Amino acid sequence: MEFIGFIILFIIIAVLIATNIRIVPQANAYVVERLGAYQATWGVGVHVKVPLIDKIAKKVVLKEQVIDFPPQPVITKDNVTMQIDTVIFFQITDPKFYAYGVDRPMLAIENLSATTLRNIIGDLELDETLTSREIINSKMRIVLDEATDPWGIKINRVEVKNIIPPKEIQNAMEKQMKAEREKRESILIAEGQKNAAILVSQGKKESLILEAEAEKQAAILRAEAKKEASIREAEGEAEAILSIQKATAEGLKMIKDVELNKEVLTFKSFESFEKAANGQATKIIIPSEIQGLAGLSKALSETLKQ
Repeated sequence: MEFIGFIILFIIIAVLIATNIRIVPQANAYVVERLGAYQATWGVGVHVKVPLIDKIAKKVVLKEQVIDFPPQPVITKDNVTMQIDTVIFFQITDPKFYAYGVDRPMLAIENLSATTLRNIIGDLELDETLTSREIINSKMRIVLDEATDPWGIKINRVEVKNIIPPKEIQNAMEKQMKAEREKRESILIAEGQKNAAILVSQGKKESLILEAEAEKQAAILRAEAKKEASIREAEGEAEAILSIQKATAEGLKMIKDVELNKEVLTFKSFESFEKAANGQATKIIIPSEIQGLAGLSKALSETLKQ
């Protein structure tokens, strides 16, 4: 009987030990209480708690977590009510403070983010709210991180997910955007027409300049052609005069070389007189020298005939 009792006791102890062995996984931590008071924080690994004395009060996830809160109603500085949806990225840095710092930490963070968001938006007008997401994110992160630090929570990022203005404001904004688009379209059309007119004017100007340049080149070519023709004509006349002068000089030289006597000169004078007599003159004056030779000429002619 004693042996059986020993076996039963051993089985009970083994079961108690087996049921009180805990394995803490990666990125987790267990907060352990002993007789209702904080005892320790278990990290990753195998741990054994004392049966009926120790208790795992809270299991804490140490990874970064995301909370997406529903849209919160806020009022801007110019009394416009809108809905803003925020997303908070946080991480538990101290499991003990997280377990004992505040009751229902997620609800506390939600309420704190709502009040902080209302305070920030209350200092901004509608247009500033729509264009100041980075400012809102930065201010909320600073305030929430400072407030949650005693709770063992680190706020890493706060992002404004959606900003939903009232329906009438949305309609007005759509009309304004449509008017702006139409305005930009009209400006673009006007600028295009202006640029087209400038290009046409520049094209006409360049065409007139090209025509003037062409006319100028043509006038220059005509003047150069006329100048060349005048030069060639003058050179021709000069060559003709030079040829005549050369011929005259050669004739005088030949006359000088022949050494004409008085009789030959007289005969040449007679030939000149004969040519003059063939003209239209009514009176012919015969020099005395030629009259003396008339008879001689006649006799010479008769002799040649015989």
